[in-house]
Amino acid sequence: MRIFLFAKRNAKEVLRDPINLFFGLGFPLILLVLLSIINASIPPEAHNTMFSIENLAPGLAMFGTAFMALFAGLLLSKDRTSSFLMRLFASPMTSLDFILGYTLPMLVMAFAQATITLLASCIVGLELNANLLLAIVVTTLTSLLFVGFGLLFGSLLNEKAVSGICGALLTNVAAWLSGVFIPIDLIGGAFKKAAEILPFYHSVQTIRAVLGGNFDEMLPHLIIVLGYTVVIFILAIIVFHHKMSGDNA
Repeated sequence: MRIFLFAKRNAKEVLRDPINLFFGLGFPLILLVLLSIINASIPPEAHNTMFSIENLAPGLAMFGTAFMALFAGLLLSKDRTSSFLMRLFASPMTSLDFILGYTLPMLVMAFAQATITLLASCIVGLELNANLLLAIVVTTLTSLLFVGFGLLFGSLLNEKAVSGICGALLTNVAAWLSGVFIPIDLIGGAFKKAAEILPFYHSVQTIRAVLGGNFDEMLPHLIIVLGYTVVIFILAIIVFHHKMSGDNA
């Protein structure tokens, strides 16, 4: 119960800021409209699949969840610098309780973001079928990667540093190394190899495979993403526990 009460408070804190709602829910839709217009403007003889809705939808769904790192990181870093978290350290809550309390509202937001983005993609041509619901669930699951990043950096850094790393840096790295804007296969070389090592590319491929009903193809990508997620969450819990155990919050 204490985890859900803490999660409810965190959800209110995130939703209180309209900028969070814009970036978390609205910004992917703006990109969807703009890139769809670009794709429609390409002459038929020069047309390619770069901005086709089958490629755009999973990429933008993943990109939208990248903002969960910023929301989680800022919320945790703000709490660390206030007396609020210091008072909670005296409660029976454990490090895992705190991490779950920060994670749950981010998952709800990620689910809402994935639902809005993928349903909006159906308006501009994505096939509406039973795989769409599973894709929303999988997108929410892969969003844990970014939530973990946010909690890790939020446990280590102040608000300004978290904004720079989880906002500007992480979202750009995730966008470019996942193939959202430029297909990884088109670039090739060292860039492709680096992208395949990191989890962002695999997040997009997981969602794309689910939308296409290619579940055998989905599994290897999902395993890589979940592997990164587990490691990052373990690090976040360890660092947060260290803060609770006597380091300056």
